[in-house]
Amino acid sequence: MSAEKLADRTPEEAATRAGYVLLAGLPNAGKSTLLNTLVGEHLSIVTAKAQTTWQRVAGIRTERNAQMIFLDTPGIIAAEQLLHRSMVAEAEWAGSEADVAIVVVDGAARSAAAQRERLFDFVRRLRCPTVVAVNKSDHPRFNPGQGTVRDGHRETPALTVSAKKATGIDELLEFVRPHLPESPFLYPEDHIATAPARFFVQELIRETVFEHFHQEIPYSVAVRVEEFRESEDPVYIAAALYAERKSQKGMLIGKRGTGIRVVGGDARRKIEHFLGRRVYLDLWVKVWDGWRRKKEGLMTFGYSVPDDVG
Repeated sequence: MSAEKLADRTPEEAATRAGYVLLAGLPNAGKSTLLNTLVGEHLSIVTAKAQTTWQRVAGIRTERNAQMIFLDTPGIIAAEQLLHRSMVAEAEWAGSEADVAIVVVDGAARSAAAQRERLFDFVRRLRCPTVVAVNKSDHPRFNPGQGTVRDGHRETPALTVSAKKATGIDELLEFVRPHLPESPFLYPEDHIATAPARFFVQELIRETVFEHFHQEIPYSVAVRVEEFRESEDPVYIAAALYAERKSQKGMLIGKRGTGIRVVGGDARRKIEHFLGRRVYLDLWVKVWDGWRRKKEGLMTFGYSVPDDVG
């Protein structure tokens, strides 16, 4: 913020801080659960499966004199295909824009050496104040030593938290607040997210697919809301599930449509809770061969495209 704008602020604005807080870590460390706990709303996908966050999800926590925009990012993984490269690009972009970073570490499970080294490399590139949140302190196998991050250019403090039980959150926020830049709030105080409702509808449907299907199916499905008529009661939502192969389409639909009906029923209840309104959810299953490996596929579903992809 320029000196002129700082001078023009009201006394109330001068006392406030606002900024972006990165949530980064390896897959299944609990970043999404932590985001939902920090914001107090189910915004980010949470399932027992790893690598379910494919785009950054921004949730807003506004207090009396601080506004924190938390950025949940895809797990730091080996970029083996175009979608994976898109996920890594999301985390890298968020890291370059963040005012503060929270590196979430699974305190209940040891990661492979190669995975840990990828996390170390990511942390070394961060140029903002950073804290390690050693998560899952409620787990019987919790080991606080998992929070040790080898960072060559500065010491990184570690705090013990349980995103699931909401313990250690106050201490985490105490680290974040003073590192936010002085600024008026960036969003209205009653906002909890930066994305439109249809984005979260898509994510809730995708989460439900992860809950009901296994192996490669949920990782091959993209969701796109094609109609969203809020003026109607119930709200009419038409969404398409895009599989990569015809055989996957058959599995999603299920015998006599049982698969898609179960997904539709569970997803509708989640969406109704999120919107606070009755919903009529119309789901369709389509096939887009190999969409995860195509630039057009990533762009259609709103995923980042790495700069070196022509």
